[in-house]
Amino acid sequence: MSSTIENATSVRDSVTQRKRVLLANPRGYCAGVDRAVVTVEKALDLYGAPVYVRKQIVHNVHVVRTLEARGAIFVEETEEVPEGAIVVFSAHGVAPVVHEEAKLRNLRTIDATCPLVTKVHNEARRFADEDYDILLIGHEGHEEVVGTSGEAPEHIHLIDGPDDVANVTVRDPDKVVWLSQTTLSVDETMRTVEALRERFPNLISPPSDDICYATQNRQLAVKRLAPQADVVLVVGSRNSSNSVRLVEVALESGAGSSYLIDYPEDIDLGWFAGATTVGVTSGASVPEDLVRGVLDVLAGQGFGDVEIVTEAEERLTFSLPKELRRDLRAAAKTSSAQASS
Repeated sequence: MSSTIENATSVRDSVTQRKRVLLANPRGYCAGVDRAVVTVEKALDLYGAPVYVRKQIVHNVHVVRTLEARGAIFVEETEEVPEGAIVVFSAHGVAPVVHEEAKLRNLRTIDATCPLVTKVHNEARRFADEDYDILLIGHEGHEEVVGTSGEAPEHIHLIDGPDDVANVTVRDPDKVVWLSQTTLSVDETMRTVEALRERFPNLISPPSDDICYATQNRQLAVKRLAPQADVVLVVGSRNSSNSVRLVEVALESGAGSSYLIDYPEDIDLGWFAGATTVGVTSGASVPEDLVRGVLDVLAGQGFGDVEIVTEAEERLTFSLPKELRRDLRAAAKTSSAQASS
């Protein structure tokens, strides 16, 4: 009888102590980020170095360093780009004044703005043309917010979360619409919208959800795995809004703790003391090789059992910017003609 009890206890303890990783799906690159990064890579291949990029092409330290090593030069403002040079605009979008500045400097521009950000820009212009006050939910100073605000500066009021709602003043409370930064927390955005609607009952919603599909899917996947996780690791940079949101979502959804890391080397092994389940995900601007590096570190700590937690399958892709497609076609024709001559 005693032997039976001991065996049962041993089995129970081994199950309890089984270490595992819950790996979020989807994670990492979204269609807009993939398009932007490939844009810079192909521009370097086609035109040669240097290729200038205004702001970080996407908010990820590793991606920026990798492209710099290939000959990309990242600048903060258009005036830093030599006249007549090639400049790529980042995935976060730019205000119309930036296009005007580039034209004055005779720059050859390639616009890698994510099409989902462009959609918000179009909405801002349309509602401004119809003389609405536009309540833009987003974080002050974020490049996407700066670009969207520049589309209709006289009509846009920035709302940085629910606590900011009381500060807004509009001309006509019956002619108000809300738009949002695409990389926000879905839950916090909806709380902000609810607070706005209490003040402005006739508040109009955008024709379609502004928070991008990839941001939502990554947050939903984290919500699913977080209640089971002692620790959630989010691979991403601190200036990446959607990556920072994933840490917040993990904690709000029941994770014991959550950490944002740029590289596998950033992991503190002390985080896993007493842990049996670790959740892993990555922001929308993070390449998969960094996630694989994190899984290698975890495997070395006994977390070799990896379970995929799938929220959605993403198949959306975006074509490259039209300026780059045009030059790639021309280069292909030239190459073909030379080969046949």
